[in-house]
Amino acid sequence: MNLKNKTAMKIYFAGPLFSVAEQNFNKELAEKLELLEYDVFLPQRDGAELEKAPFIDMTAIERNRTIFSIDREQVLTCDIFLFVLDGRVPDEGACFELGMAYTQKYLSGSSKQIIGLHTDIRASFIDSKLNSMIEVPFDEIFSSQKDLFEFLSLK
Repeated sequence: MNLKNKTAMKIYFAGPLFSVAEQNFNKELAEKLELLEYDVFLPQRDGAELEKAPFIDMTAIERNRTIFSIDREQVLTCDIFLFVLDGRVPDEGACFELGMAYTQKYLSGSSKQIIGLHTDIRASFIDSKLNSMIEVPFDEIFSSQKDLFEFLSLK
């Protein structure tokens, strides 16, 4: 994939987003990616914001279906799927999104890039930080933001 013409390239930002620390990390990373001229879809910011209309007036079932629909569309239309893998185990919703992105790429032969950022030093498995069903679909996994930014800006 040629990442040189990245102005129109869209990144789907997957990962944990439920604590203040996770949300702040995600926001800062997304802003840095946008400085590199990527169009970033950050679900906590660009998806279903639960405290705002029309989401605030939805039932829990309606909100869940809306969140799923919005995120599914964004995963399937992105050029780059970025998964922040930090945490004791990777976020389960983001794991499902990874499965969607990989299945689409595998079945269609698309040039979608599937990349991960894993700065967490904890390991969940002997001789591996990740379950093979999570690790194998990635084109690249970076252990630092510096390496991620070099990949995205120099390709």
